[in-house]
Amino acid sequence: MTVVDDAIKKSKAYYCLGCGKCTAICPINARNPGFSPRLVVEQVLHGEVDNLINSGQLWSCLTCGLCGERCHSDVDFPLFVRMLRVAARREGQIGNCSHGGAIQSISRIMASPNLKQDRLRWLDANLRTRVDSDVLFFVGCSPLLDPMFRDVGARPLDATRNSIRILNQLGVEPAVLGNERCCGHDSLWMGDLANFLKLAEHNLDEIRMTRASTLVTACPECYHTLKVEYPRHIGDLGVSVMHLAQFLSTRLSGASPFASNINAIATFHDPCRLGRFSDVFDEPRQVLSRIPGLQLVEMAHSRRRATCCGTHAWANCGAAAKDIQVERLREAGTTGADVLVTACPKCEIHLKCASRDYSRDGVRNLEVIDLSSLLAGALTTAMSPNVSKDKSPLPLGEG
Repeated sequence: MTVVDDAIKKSKAYYCLGCGKCTAICPINARNPGFSPRLVVEQVLHGEVDNLINSGQLWSCLTCGLCGERCHSDVDFPLFVRMLRVAARREGQIGNCSHGGAIQSISRIMASPNLKQDRLRWLDANLRTRVDSDVLFFVGCSPLLDPMFRDVGARPLDATRNSIRILNQLGVEPAVLGNERCCGHDSLWMGDLANFLKLAEHNLDEIRMTRASTLVTACPECYHTLKVEYPRHIGDLGVSVMHLAQFLSTRLSGASPFASNINAIATFHDPCRLGRFSDVFDEPRQVLSRIPGLQLVEMAHSRRRATCCGTHAWANCGAAAKDIQVERLREAGTTGADVLVTACPKCEIHLKCASRDYSRDGVRNLEVIDLSSLLAGALTTAMSPNVSKDKSPLPLGEG
């Protein structure tokens, strides 16, 4: 069976009725009528795969999953696109990588079995971790992304440090992996299956050696990849995988650890991989509701109908992506919120980048913040200031 045949079968693309509801809701089609999920499926079913691959249309898809909310035939279009991208890469098509392809290059470097890392230099002295902890915190790529996006005001490492601060406040001293690699999410969704498998197999070995029973991560893409894609491709991790919001919602049953020092209105942006892909909608809101003085309001498009942050896997971050991001900020602003909260480091980066442009009508200057950073700022017990102590731009050594 060819990759294309397998894509048709596993995504159930042969059930497509050609109704066009997927295209009608697609955020890319609304800005680029030349891209249509319905026509992509039709081209493949009619044997026009080469034309599709050479057109570059496969890389326009955000794989956000909104189309699946309208499809009555249960076609998994994001999976369909992802599998077709494997075939496209074999033909030399790799999409339009943003940031000069630097992040994709780092991902390939991390797949090297001989890579040496100074992975834990970001740990502050006041953060408590344990090698033999029953809870493993999977960091993800925040140490690599942090120096790249400081110019837009995003500090993914602050969110990582704050995640551990919160766990410590709840009496949890998690283990962290000194030789962790990228989870492989972007490689997988850009059709680089070989690189994804290398990263996954390495991380699987590292995770199993900890003997932890619970793995917690603050990144929705790591969460979905570890919980769903690793078992699907390489085997069971042997741990229960939870997003930080899920873990906290199970632990915040008694007295609130948060002080009543946040008097603000907040709205929550549902990340695609955490929301539509993983059905985690209530937990982030439950945690936010524990903060005294914080009022939570919903955007017109929330939960399953939430709009994507505009780009994925560091690809095609062009005019359409910017327009989607600005429209999302405009929608958040109409709620009257002071703060736009998300539980995804990439969403925070993309929305903060777009928020620098307030020249368009209807876009309010509201703060974009990661869930963990907002929570850490409301902790009852005074903790050390959130000061970054990075010693070098990237924690990669020589391979």
